[in-house]
Amino acid sequence: MAEVRARSRFVRVPPRKARLVIDEVRGRDINEALNILRFTPRYAARMVEKVLRSAMANAQQNHGVKDIDLLFVKRAYVDVGPTAKRFRPRAMGRATPIKKRTSHLTIVLEEREASHWKLGSSKRALRKT
Repeated sequence: MAEVRARSRFVRVPPRKARLVIDEVRGRDINEALNILRFTPRYAARMVEKVLRSAMANAQQNHGVKDIDLLFVKRAYVDVGPTAKRFRPRAMGRATPIKKRTSHLTIVLEEREASHWKLGSSKRALRKT
């Protein structure tokens, strides 16, 4: 199976905050990534979860993936979108700029080989304790 991609552009989340969330799901299995996002108390987690679910739907509808449990997050990254500039009035006739930053979220999924999909064969299980 080829790579499956989903993008969400012009999301009203600063890239710096979105990267904190997206770094947590990179390289993880789909179910594990969804659980992490479900219990992450950040607005960016809701946006990343939407993109992840969209990528899962793309895999089923467009690429004919039968078992979505074999999918994992191959790549996930945040690009900087356009910044809306606003001004806030301050004391003595001054004004200070407000930057409303936006992000472009991209998640790429790939199907794991069935031979690698065994209990305890994850990277964390192979680490020395």
